[in-house]
Amino acid sequence: MKDSPAGIVFRRGVAARLRLRHLQCFLAVARLRRLRAAAEALAITQPAVTKTLNELEDIVGTPLLRRERRGVSLTAAGVAFEAHAAEGLAALAQALESVQSNPVKPVLRLGVLPTVAPALLAPAVESWQGQHPGVTLHVVEANNAQLMEQLGQQQIDAAVARLADPSEMSGVAFEFLYAEPLVVVTRPGHPLLQSQSAIKPNAMKEYRLVLPPAGTLIRHGADSFLAAQLEGQADILAETMSVSVARSLVQTSDAIWLTAPSAVAMDLASGQLFALPFDTTGTEEPVGLLQRSGEASSPALADLLDALRAVAAQRRLERALAVMPSTAAPELGRPG
Repeated sequence: MKDSPAGIVFRRGVAARLRLRHLQCFLAVARLRRLRAAAEALAITQPAVTKTLNELEDIVGTPLLRRERRGVSLTAAGVAFEAHAAEGLAALAQALESVQSNPVKPVLRLGVLPTVAPALLAPAVESWQGQHPGVTLHVVEANNAQLMEQLGQQQIDAAVARLADPSEMSGVAFEFLYAEPLVVVTRPGHPLLQSQSAIKPNAMKEYRLVLPPAGTLIRHGADSFLAAQLEGQADILAETMSVSVARSLVQTSDAIWLTAPSAVAMDLASGQLFALPFDTTGTEEPVGLLQRSGEASSPALADLLDALRAVAAQRRLERALAVMPSTAAPELGRPG
């Protein structure tokens, strides 16, 4: 028997019992520090993760993890085991790739807000993909808090998200792209669009609303706008971050949707939805690029971020040149 520096005793037969799933599961937990997050990343159940870790600790003969209230941490033995296990899996991956006729494509993981993706991501990817045809882009849609968490846990490489409170930005660098006020949209033929007179904001009270979920940054802007415009409580039909769900709710009813312009830019351009002429100035939330502080970007990621910057710059220019409804017809905006 031979003792490792961290006290792990390797016995005869250990290698025969050890399986690849043991290493993959342990490394996922060591990286994410949460059993649930590891289970989701491995596409297995949390009990399966626990069972696999118990098997591994039985095989090596010593605890590798400490189960704590808010997750797990590594023991001294776990720290030593993690380094060698990671090296072993990396070497195995290189060995497999060296004999494969079609090597696995590298994967770039980008997080993005659902309300930002439609107008910003598609044109950026279109210009980027020609530069990196060998890279697979994996896009993760989530709300701002989830994207911040996934970035910190290295589940994604970068994100397009909103600026959060400074207390939530530890270890994260934010680069401003643009800021746009919310837009109020309805289906074609909506009764408010048929009005021959100026539309008063309080007219929205007659219709149910589709809003972002409570607690999200974009919802704060929507709530501030509604509080200033409506007399009394708003009647909410649904709260959702899903652009497709919100679109279907609005297109099949008289509901009114408050959302980011990026979410509905193509729908407005094609006439699938129409914007009501309300002045939403003051609902802007900065949107930008999020990366882990001090971490260098791969060439593929750097080029994708450049493509996103270019699309954002075009949106800023278009907004600066646009004739806003509140400028052309101030009586349709906020009463005053």
